[in-house]
Amino acid sequence: MSRPRPPSSHKRPSEERPALSERSAPSKGGGREGGKGAGKNAGKNAVKGLLLWGVHPVLSALGNERRRCHRLLATAEVLAAHGPEIARLGRLRPLPQPETAGRADLDALCPPGAVHQGIVLMAEPLPDTDVADLVAAAEGRDQAVVMVLDQVTDPHNVGAILRSSAAFGALGLIMPDRNAPDETGTLAKSASGALERLPLVRAINLVRALEELKTAGFWIAGLAGEATQTLAEARLSGRIALVMGSEGEGLRRLTREHCDHLVKLPQSDLVESLNVSNAAAVALYELVRR
Repeated sequence: MSRPRPPSSHKRPSEERPALSERSAPSKGGGREGGKGAGKNAGKNAVKGLLLWGVHPVLSALGNERRRCHRLLATAEVLAAHGPEIARLGRLRPLPQPETAGRADLDALCPPGAVHQGIVLMAEPLPDTDVADLVAAAEGRDQAVVMVLDQVTDPHNVGAILRSSAAFGALGLIMPDRNAPDETGTLAKSASGALERLPLVRAINLVRALEELKTAGFWIAGLAGEATQTLAEARLSGRIALVMGSEGEGLRRLTREHCDHLVKLPQSDLVESLNVSNAAAVALYELVRR
């Protein structure tokens, strides 16, 4: 079943964030991830703004014209391997000149345990995106998928879901402004570049966001273990918003009440449940394979 196509919507302009001032690399002693509110009560050497690391996240950020980049540091080996691609991206838009750094310096910049792969980028968070942007992207399309997360708080899970959503052609991902991870290097690394390609909407009111999607012709399908039919049995078509809750609590009551359908994934009795990011990948495949 599919909802009737709604009247056309207009895209809302995004506000640009203020520029990040020029900073020197911090001395050894452990870095910060940055993100919203980063740098508060920090020492003079702390990283402020957003710190991205890893080959795929950094190269994807350099290629994203919406991402404002300020400082790029990499080892000599990484610059030798990826210098031509960095130079190509630099011909497309103004980018910081790459600086050679040792691995110990990059270790000091990044949070403990971060796998930076020899490359780090100081940048700003992406400009805000809203539901209207996703609705505009769906115009003219009979089939469309939007992923919605209800209080999924682990940045590794959100990053993995971003990656799967991009891989299976979703228009974007919506999650609450609160009880959800900030835009950080950890989330970006888990997304492996998808953060730069897939719109991420932070909704102040998730229920209102679902209602906006309904008005735009989307059916709201919530994934719930107690559902009586599987996603395949529901035979959903048209514009679909797939809603997933946290692994512990599942969908909240209000979120559940605003779903048109509650569906589940079939699974054996050998395991209690799937990790939310794995479940998202399976559900997305089921939706787009038709």
